[in-house]
Amino acid sequence: MRAQAMAEVSAGIRDDRGRWLSRTDVATMRERFGTPVVIHRAALLEILRAALPEGAVRTGISVLEAGVDGSVIHSEGVSTADLVVGADGIRSVVRRAVCGEVAPRYAGYTAWRAVVDIDEPLTEFGETWGRGARFGMAPLADGRVYCFAVYNAPENATGSLAEVRDRFENWHHPISALLAAADPNTVLHNDIYDLPALPTFTAGRIALLGDAAHAMTPNLGQGGCQALEDAVVLARLAAEPDGLARYDRERRPRTQMIVERSARIGTIAQLSARPLVTLRNTSLRLTPTSIQLRSMAEVLDWTC
Repeated sequence: MRAQAMAEVSAGIRDDRGRWLSRTDVATMRERFGTPVVIHRAALLEILRAALPEGAVRTGISVLEAGVDGSVIHSEGVSTADLVVGADGIRSVVRRAVCGEVAPRYAGYTAWRAVVDIDEPLTEFGETWGRGARFGMAPLADGRVYCFAVYNAPENATGSLAEVRDRFENWHHPISALLAAADPNTVLHNDIYDLPALPTFTAGRIALLGDAAHAMTPNLGQGGCQALEDAVVLARLAAEPDGLARYDRERRPRTQMIVERSARIGTIAQLSARPLVTLRNTSLRLTPTSIQLRSMAEVLDWTC
């Protein structure tokens, strides 16, 4: 993974004019938590898939229902297993067998995401916070840039890439260039949701993992990370007599804490009232880096 990842990237938060509100002390973070890396999700998935036996992954099959007895009804029939892992996302079918119907919560903002090519190299990773809107960028190892534009909007509101470009046209460089390079045919537009706290991640022979268990807003960059943590812990405990109960006790408090923390950060980042935005930006500028790192320890300082 590290061979295909971008490491040693500086990061921070800026205002829409490009003035730094906070900078991440990468050297201290590396010493305290390890080296953070940026990798394209598709590259990570391919690395994981390549480690599996041929034929282990079957695509194009729709799961219709799961049972606590380990049965799964799908588009090609019925399968049974000692363990069913529901890793089927925020609108999980498998979750119904564990917790019934659970409606995702709309966060109040929508996001446009793209991976683009630009002429100049980018070495900064971070976000720009404006009034009710944000822009983020992250360089990838192959020279491309992952970027996203976020703004407050009613749920299911329509929009176009052209409107997004207009909304951010006066923000600092290279935001306009990144949006200009985005391909309308590949850009993704999604409203942002998370899940309320579930009473359990397990039932019978079923264990929920990732977004199916604890879908969160992307404000901490922890959605995929927490799914990987889930997988490591579940693999360690699944074969033990009380393994699923221990998995639930170990993973539910931690992930639900991160869900709520990410939601709070999103609320602060998406402030739109000018006095509150001024107060937020001033507070960020005055907060020492040591306090910022200490506040992140609860999320980043984890070992299996």
